[in-house]
Amino acid sequence: MSEPGSVQKSEPGSVQKPEPGSVQKPGPGSVQKPEPGSVQLTEPSGDGQPGLRAGLRRRHMTMIAIGGAIGAGLFVGSGSVIETAGPAAILSYAGAGLVVLCVLRALGEMVVARPVAGSMGEYARMAMGPFAGFTVGWLYWYLYVILVGAEAVAGAAILGNWIDLDQWILSAGLLVVMTAVNLVSVKSFGEFEFWFASIKVVAIVAFLAIGLAWVFGLWPGSDAGFANLTRHGGFAPNGIGGVFSAIVVVMFAFGGTEIVTVAAAESKEPGPAVARATNNVLWRVGLFYVASIFLVVTILPWNDAKVLTSPFVSALEHIGIPAAGTIMQVVILTAVLSVLNSAIYVSSRMLYVLTRDGDAPASLVKLNKRGVPARAVLLGTVAAWGAVIASYVSPDKVFTFLVNSIGVVLAFVYVAIMFSQLRLRARLRREDPSALTYRMWGYPYISWAVIIALFAVFVAMARNPDQRNQLFASTISLLAVMAIYPLRAKFGRKKPVRDVEVLHH
Repeated sequence: MSEPGSVQKSEPGSVQKPEPGSVQKPGPGSVQKPEPGSVQLTEPSGDGQPGLRAGLRRRHMTMIAIGGAIGAGLFVGSGSVIETAGPAAILSYAGAGLVVLCVLRALGEMVVARPVAGSMGEYARMAMGPFAGFTVGWLYWYLYVILVGAEAVAGAAILGNWIDLDQWILSAGLLVVMTAVNLVSVKSFGEFEFWFASIKVVAIVAFLAIGLAWVFGLWPGSDAGFANLTRHGGFAPNGIGGVFSAIVVVMFAFGGTEIVTVAAAESKEPGPAVARATNNVLWRVGLFYVASIFLVVTILPWNDAKVLTSPFVSALEHIGIPAAGTIMQVVILTAVLSVLNSAIYVSSRMLYVLTRDGDAPASLVKLNKRGVPARAVLLGTVAAWGAVIASYVSPDKVFTFLVNSIGVVLAFVYVAIMFSQLRLRARLRREDPSALTYRMWGYPYISWAVIIALFAVFVAMARNPDQRNQLFASTISLLAVMAIYPLRAKFGRKKPVRDVEVLHH
């Protein structure tokens, strides 16, 4: 890494930085020769340290995108959505999915035009300056660090049903195992995520097949028909307000689809990989969510107490699937491990990029011989362990606040993505229109419509007593990160940078 204010002469094959405030058209430059079997994508640091490696294949990228969106929230959290909206929860999932689809499309446009390591944090930096890049980057890191701790606690709770050990020991075990997976190599992360996501997809496809057979009278003893959609108070028993209130909850269930844009920096074709993953994953995830919820509220009355607590288990037990509870516990544990694996990965890569930009201690940028930011991985795990400790020392206060403090952070990041896309799209149209090969639909109108929809979500949360605490705690997180930036700008060893390194191939 160069000293502040210095200008380095670029060697043949290096990655050049653009002029401040501009969007640089990638040239034909190559990268340094990596170890056999991998491709180096990022610029070596000043000490000769190698950059991130392209160890992720096309199948990894596809399943990372699908798996990132299918978390335990689908299998468990959908009960609260059904309680709020009734059978019209189908519309809530469809509406929220549409908003997230547009956000991912906007992000995909930027990734294809200018692939970078760090994704949304670096696009905020490129579009709106170092303050925005610092804020989005650290918020996103904080989101996933707390998520690591929360998922470790959730996984330990499930394992506690089968293993007679204290849950803090089980949480520690899960953290150690998944941290080790991420320390081995990016390919190791990709392989684990591929199989975790595959198990989740197989489980949902099996549920869809069984559920459809039941609904259409092809399953022995089934009650064919769609009467439950309207029989108990109508399709939308709590009115249109219930549908919109549920959208607030559902939107965050789709969180994780953007992980593929972070992982793109370690694939051999970042732009095309994201374009393929975005095109393929969105309709698949939408189908999984919408079709699954449709079957749940068709098989059982929406106001059945069991549906509200464990919708998928209740539906399978009603159909007569033996050991449905145990089967779903295994699937949910897989979903938890998948999120845990991805969260460790994302938090480490975001911290790596923040370090490279001078927004975090320089020592954290060091990579091991396999191209893994090991120190960033370990720091994220240590921070997550703090959340695990809080869950046992103060579950009702500290841990609850920590979980609430990330509840709306993803929506803040979504807003930043949309504003970044608006500014970068305009700049690219002036400076390099040929780079816009993968475009956001209906620019700029749909982009602004998404921003308005996200702010409507904030207003709805502020008016809902059950969701107000999440909005309040997450806003504190946002303001805390913003308040730290002036200290970074004044005392940081490296001046705040607007330049973003574009990945060359």
